[in-house]
Amino acid sequence: MQNTNLFPLLLLLLLFSCNSINDTQYDILIKGGIIYDGSGTDPFQADIGIKEDKIIKIGDLAGASADQVIDANGLAVSPGFIDMHTHLEPIMEMPLAESLLRQGVTLALGGPDGGGPWPFGAYLDSLDQMEIGPNLAYLVGHNTIRRKVMGNEDREPSTEELDTLKSYVQKAMDDGAFGISTGLKYLPGTFAKLDEVVALSKVASENGGIYTSHLREEGLGLLDAVKEAIVISKQASIPVVLTHHKAIGVKMWGASSQTLALVDSARNVGLDIMMDQYPYAASHTGISVLIPSWALESNKFAERVKDPVLKDSIKNGIIFNILNDRGGSDLRRVQFSRVAWNKELEGKTLQDWALMEGMEPTVENGAELVIQAELNGGTGTIYHAMDERDVENIMKHPMTMIGSDGRLSRPGEGHPHPRAYGTFPRVLGHYVREKGVLDLKTAIYKMTGLSAKRLGLTDRGLIREDNYADITIFDPNSIIDKSTFTDPHQYPEGIEYVIVNGAPLVERGEFLSKGAGVVLRKK
Repeated sequence: MQNTNLFPLLLLLLLFSCNSINDTQYDILIKGGIIYDGSGTDPFQADIGIKEDKIIKIGDLAGASADQVIDANGLAVSPGFIDMHTHLEPIMEMPLAESLLRQGVTLALGGPDGGGPWPFGAYLDSLDQMEIGPNLAYLVGHNTIRRKVMGNEDREPSTEELDTLKSYVQKAMDDGAFGISTGLKYLPGTFAKLDEVVALSKVASENGGIYTSHLREEGLGLLDAVKEAIVISKQASIPVVLTHHKAIGVKMWGASSQTLALVDSARNVGLDIMMDQYPYAASHTGISVLIPSWALESNKFAERVKDPVLKDSIKNGIIFNILNDRGGSDLRRVQFSRVAWNKELEGKTLQDWALMEGMEPTVENGAELVIQAELNGGTGTIYHAMDERDVENIMKHPMTMIGSDGRLSRPGEGHPHPRAYGTFPRVLGHYVREKGVLDLKTAIYKMTGLSAKRLGLTDRGLIREDNYADITIFDPNSIIDKSTFTDPHQYPEGIEYVIVNGAPLVERGEFLSKGAGVVLRKK
């Protein structure tokens, strides 16, 4: 008799327990979306319950309530995008990073191309005191620390200098760096020999870090540069990212098939080689990339061009680079983005400038203007010197992640590369929906789970219970970049919500002008 009386009570307790799961009060409830969880597997429809900064529950939450309910019917619900190559240098002036958040980016990796901040720990500490938009992580920059120790000198470090450089890498790793970046095309990294780079990379490796590299060459010397990065991976026992991987210059179009074969061969023997890429057939860097490195050494460019013999050699080097490398064999392929000393040139090409000066738009005259530009303080420059087939070939490789290589931007300032506003929507809109280069689940994986794995993050990059609530919700039928090379200051369309650490920063496509990001430190 007693057992019979207990049965209804136990049944009521069981029903109450089941209902209590759905009766949880959440801060945010995302209802009815198609979840692409960041793993690359097939999507599924479910609800997501968020409390504070974490994903608490995924499933049928029909009975649940929340302070805010987001109707995601017909929308894709993805982990927030991870930008694997971001120029965060203006972060102190643009801490909310609107140009990133409006793309759906919830985590940005800064300090690329050898240009990480210094002193490293103090810089991160200062960011901790600010209201920042997305989460931020950083690499220690080889060029930064080499310049601090050795200036821009073309020589090998002494034993003492190398020890100092190694101690700087160690200090940065202790302070939370995710690894080391090099810019072997730029000063002073271009003067560093393999042994130096390996020695510093070993320090990062011993602390669980990665190595990312703007390769020594991306044009005629591309294949040797990829091989060098593979050797660094082997000798330093470090995971490597060939950052903003590309084949630049008309003579190298099609070379991606060879570089990707090199990556595959290296991986087949156990080396951990990956890539990141932006989805455009144009690069962006300074005008000085057209000038031979030796001419810029020790900041004596102005002195060297006064010598007729040296100037002739410098000019010939520039002509060679216009014809064979980033110049793309055409002055119209060299476009100015930032020109502090002549705003009229922003958006114009090297050919436009020649005509404005009343000069014949020849390669020789273009070289003279490059010299003048550098003497005036340099320019930010877009180089239309890549082939679309290489872009697509690299994008399809299973070890390619997405990184904008964009500089934080805001409307009205300069004439930036459109990647600063449109990278992630362009992949999803143009290359997924319009061209079918990738399917949607694979593209999202390249932007989220694969990138988080590269960074060693287990609690971000995937929609999982107990993970941080970094989530981007978008319309897969309308998402698209709007920024162009002629009109760059345009935000993308189709990004409906961006949630960082459980806080909505974009709602119904509108930026809320607040931040919720944190500075991440490598554990």
